[in-house]
Amino acid sequence: MSDAPENLRTRSRLVHDAIRAAGITGDIVVLPDAAHTAALAAAALGVEVGAIANSLVFDCDGSPLLVMTSGAHRVDTVALAERLGRGKISRASADAVRAATGQVIGGVAPTGHPAPLETIVDEALAAYPEIWAAGGTPDTVFPMTFDQLVALTGGTVQKVD
Repeated sequence: MSDAPENLRTRSRLVHDAIRAAGITGDIVVLPDAAHTAALAAAALGVEVGAIANSLVFDCDGSPLLVMTSGAHRVDTVALAERLGRGKISRASADAVRAATGQVIGGVAPTGHPAPLETIVDEALAAYPEIWAAGGTPDTVFPMTFDQLVALTGGTVQKVD
């Protein structure tokens, strides 16, 4: 049984339970408005946009690839594919994102998915003592450290821009 606050919707409750199981103690915060972009989330939280861990889902050789990137960066898919020794990396459709994560674009969390996703974590996020990621819906976020993000996702740290 979840000890998630009553005000969290189902997707955020799944994320809450996953972060607690990983030992992350930060609470999921429900923002007054949806924050579909890193800039909106940063403004709502009063933090630098670079401290927002954007969750972007791509198609990589026919499988979903989650890239956790600093809100200050754009993912260079060509360079990332070369670094990973992979074929083409392209943005996943909204339907593919929902199928892979159970969450909608703008609210994709680094966890709480139906099955684990291969994950790349932007090395630039290490520059921030606290980073914020979506909590499963566009109006929820939660804090953690870079090391917690890497452990939570089982991600590979990589340059993404």
